[in-house]
Amino acid sequence: MADEASLILLVDDDFDFLEMNRHVLESKGYRVLCASDPDEALAKMGSDTPAVVITDLMMKTLDSGFLFSRRLKEDRRFKDIPVIIVTAVGSRCGFDFRPRTQEELQAMCADAYFAKPVTPEKLLEKVEELLMRRGREGAT
Repeated sequence: MADEASLILLVDDDFDFLEMNRHVLESKGYRVLCASDPDEALAKMGSDTPAVVITDLMMKTLDSGFLFSRRLKEDRRFKDIPVIIVTAVGSRCGFDFRPRTQEELQAMCADAYFAKPVTPEKLLEKVEELLMRRGREGAT
């Protein structure tokens, strides 16, 4: 069950992805902010810090999502925010960025990775898991 105060930031240049997942997350009680690129996302984060960020990899450039997640993890204000990467880069470009180990996932500056399309159930399950983990870590 979602904490009413939990804010999720969706970052993707695909309007349909933003709208579909905004609806899915809001239906579970989350507040949702949407941004079409990393610069817009960072501007929005200046006034309202999300509990989880879900970002695409390929937006303005092939590595937009990688650079964005790295910026978050290197910024002391945002370093503890879980980042979920959801991308279709494998099917669109043939590149295989799937992390095979926890170390590879950490090198991506991400806490989770999904290939598009990801089912709403899997995405919600991961959001809830990351929120619970963050809550436990914050309590210690």
